[in-house]
Amino acid sequence: MRMLLVSNSTQHGRGYLDHVIEEILDLLGGIRRILFVPFALRDRAGYAAKFRARMAAVGVDADELHVGGGGRRQVEGAEALFVGGGNTFRLLETLQNAGLLEPIRARALAGMPYLGASAGINVAGPTIRTTNDMPIVEPRSFDALGLVPFQINPHYLDPEPGTTHMGETREQRIVEFLEENDRVVLGLREGGWIRVDERGARLGGTRPARIFRRGAEPEERAAGASLDDLFDQ
Repeated sequence: MRMLLVSNSTQHGRGYLDHVIEEILDLLGGIRRILFVPFALRDRAGYAAKFRARMAAVGVDADELHVGGGGRRQVEGAEALFVGGGNTFRLLETLQNAGLLEPIRARALAGMPYLGASAGINVAGPTIRTTNDMPIVEPRSFDALGLVPFQINPHYLDPEPGTTHMGETREQRIVEFLEENDRVVLGLREGGWIRVDERGARLGGTRPARIFRRGAEPEERAAGASLDDLFDQ
């Protein structure tokens, strides 16, 4: 598989996809047309136009994926796919209702580059149970693409020192997930990404990731480190 799973599409102080655009181009190689999945936002046309403009600036053409019978044909003929961020529940429900989960999974497993950010990487895992989003719609199930065998929590946040906030931290919420589910969770901080290609899986970006396992202390994994062990479960 060839994948680029990005925690956030916009880094503070930079433009849309600026912090990861070179990584995107490197993964695409000679591919100069990509299919964009805008289903996580309500304004799909506006979202697709934003992505199209960003990719045009680096010489890549982008098409918008549509629901309906033509959507499956678009996926089957795509050279690469980018799944945009937004609300994970809306994204998954739309993919389910349009019958696009299986075609996307099949193409990605066959080698089509799968790229995504935020909600677009939540659906790359086995389920969306570790998303940060509110369930604004109700998908038929939480089962997602299963392109990686572990759960992902994008935008992972560490508690601020000295904070007076009394709600659960992100770590506490993930620990609650592990009380009911025996599956590795990777907390991907902003500025980080997961890249999978012929060389294996590794953590990219500027910040470490936090890895949670049931019954074990969380592990910090440095940027640049291998993630191959997480695929060997």
